[in-house]
Amino acid sequence: MTGGSTKGFMAMKGAGYYSGATIGAKHVMDNAAELVLGAVERMAPADDGSVFRATDMGAADGGTSLAMWGRVLADVREKVPSRPIEIVYTDLPRNDFSQTFQNALGLTSEETYVGKVPDVYVLASATSFHEGILPPGTLDLGFSATASHYIAGVPCNIADHVHMVGAAPGERAAYEARGAEDWERMLLRRTEELKPGGRLALFNFGIDEEGRYLGNTGGVNMFDTFALHWAALRDEGVITAEEFAATNFPQCYRTEAQFVAPLLDETSPVWRAGLRLEHVESRVVRCPFEQNFTETGQDPADFARDYIPTLRSWSEPTFVNGLSDERTDEEKAAIIDEFYGRYEKMVAGNPQGHAMDYVHIYLVCRKEG
Repeated sequence: MTGGSTKGFMAMKGAGYYSGATIGAKHVMDNAAELVLGAVERMAPADDGSVFRATDMGAADGGTSLAMWGRVLADVREKVPSRPIEIVYTDLPRNDFSQTFQNALGLTSEETYVGKVPDVYVLASATSFHEGILPPGTLDLGFSATASHYIAGVPCNIADHVHMVGAAPGERAAYEARGAEDWERMLLRRTEELKPGGRLALFNFGIDEEGRYLGNTGGVNMFDTFALHWAALRDEGVITAEEFAATNFPQCYRTEAQFVAPLLDETSPVWRAGLRLEHVESRVVRCPFEQNFTETGQDPADFARDYIPTLRSWSEPTFVNGLSDERTDEEKAAIIDEFYGRYEKMVAGNPQGHAMDYVHIYLVCRKEG
């Protein structure tokens, strides 16, 4: 899908699979809730009876952020008892919004803020965060976690890998250029939506000052392992060379400097629109599955069986999308099962070093005014 839009095909696995498997993403948000609470405190919202609107962008099924939102919305309610609260969950059109509403409204086993924090209204928008989601000047608090590394389209195929972190220099430069363009556009859209004094909290997958990124924190490199097994299927004739070439994560992992550039450059459109950086830091959140394996002496086969779904929950759409449209759904499913089965077998046979540690760059921004 070279140069194509991600709008039509990207979606996390539905029916509750995503939040059930991505415990680490929940830990990221739970552990950094104080950054969002601090943003609300500095916002000092007026108790004027108007709607207080928040967004959770790239929310998938919404389950991983429920605990964080419970704390934040309770704090908002205490500060502004007269203001109705709207929370707008956003993701791409093929997202399982039915599951999002079931989680948010307490129709599943997930513990929710609905019924505990009064006068809260749950809404959704099937709109990419690269586009405008809300009318200008109507957003109090924007939030996104583990999502804004997605770019709106892949600029080129990656010849010998599946992700820009393993791409050749020219290919990587193309992804970084597209990433910079989309990052600026995303920030501009949010700045337009924010009210003066509103805040934007973004917890972004990125590359920290030690060169670490998701699944690459000193052990086995997760993206290299994806490429290894996908290439083996190509070499064995299970998938074609064209299918391998068409498998490209529509992502750009940025450094802290790349994240803050449009927020610090006084000539950038983002700066001129009034968005200002309040806080930036990097953190690594340990993979909960590897941590449990290490600390409890879990059987390697059980660890592998628990670990692979957290990789599969977000990566599977990219591998499915690389397969030819001429294949049946059954063929595709068999190939994908074989692919993740090989990864699981590798982990079970030699589990040391396998971990999907979460590396994030945390940003908090305000709109001038």
